[in-house]
Amino acid sequence: MNTLIKPIRFGNIMVSDQHKPFIIAEMSGNHNQSLERAFALVDAAAEAGAHALKLQTYTADTITMKGAFKIDDKTSLWNGEELHELYGKASTPWEWHEPIFNRAKEKGMLAFSSPFDETSVDFLEKLNVPAYKIASFENTHHPLLKKVARTGKPVIMSTGVSTLKDIEESVKVLKDNGCEQIVLLKCTSTYPSSPENTNLNAIPRLRELFDCMVGLSDHTMGIGASVAAIALGARVIEKHFTMSRDDGGVDSAFSLEPDELKALVVETERAYLAMGSDFIGVQETEKSSLNFKRSIYISEDIKAGQLISPENIRVIRPALGLAPKYYDVVIGKKAKTDLQKGKPLSMDDLI
Repeated sequence: MNTLIKPIRFGNIMVSDQHKPFIIAEMSGNHNQSLERAFALVDAAAEAGAHALKLQTYTADTITMKGAFKIDDKTSLWNGEELHELYGKASTPWEWHEPIFNRAKEKGMLAFSSPFDETSVDFLEKLNVPAYKIASFENTHHPLLKKVARTGKPVIMSTGVSTLKDIEESVKVLKDNGCEQIVLLKCTSTYPSSPENTNLNAIPRLRELFDCMVGLSDHTMGIGASVAAIALGARVIEKHFTMSRDDGGVDSAFSLEPDELKALVVETERAYLAMGSDFIGVQETEKSSLNFKRSIYISEDIKAGQLISPENIRVIRPALGLAPKYYDVVIGKKAKTDLQKGKPLSMDDLI
């Protein structure tokens, strides 16, 4: 793994190969148009150990127009919904952003958002967000990318529904307009995603191709894909979050509940720590366990000059005698002195 990739600072949190995974709780529309529920989500995310809370900044009118499109896809969670109405239900009122962000900061979390048009960026700049997230469906919106890049703040960009050429062009737009800190998130833009279409092996490829920090925007159920992503080099994990899937909400079906979010934080950190190094050998922490390997012991009293045989030695724990690999070597040799049952055998005992 290339360890020369520059670390990225999000507020007071560093993202790098030398730091634990950065976990983002995506509220999206799971506040169900209740500010009190939004506050409850912030509190629960902080309690679970998430490092950041993310919103989405748009209105139905800034993202689409009435009558523009109706979803006709029986596999979609939103089948039959008119797009303008759906986004109206899912949007977070702009006047809620500041109190939600303040609540997150009070709880020790970073707070930022995904802007969906240039006016969203102007609004979020007034709130002094520490970073920006570009959603998959906006990652070819070059005017938006230019606007975000010119803020000079770190950018996390999802790569769903994008060709490699799309990603290359978008990264170039960001860099050409002053963005020096980019994280690319592997993303499959289906809701929910299946393990079969998640393709985590693209994570190290993105890292190598773009020489940047990488992560996963995870729409699968559960936390298994996110944990596996850490082993492949992901250092940022974004997951949708809700108080309870039973409460409903536009994204609730594929969102984590509080206990699951806590498990995500714990298990991704555990996966990160478990990666360790490529050292193969007896670790310092294992040395005390060496005694629980086997060695050759005297199993019956042996007189001086008597032959060593399978009848008077055994391979048992602990490892205080000769290693078992010498078993065939010592068979047929003679004892130098009397050897008592229970003694670990050494080469000095033999002639």
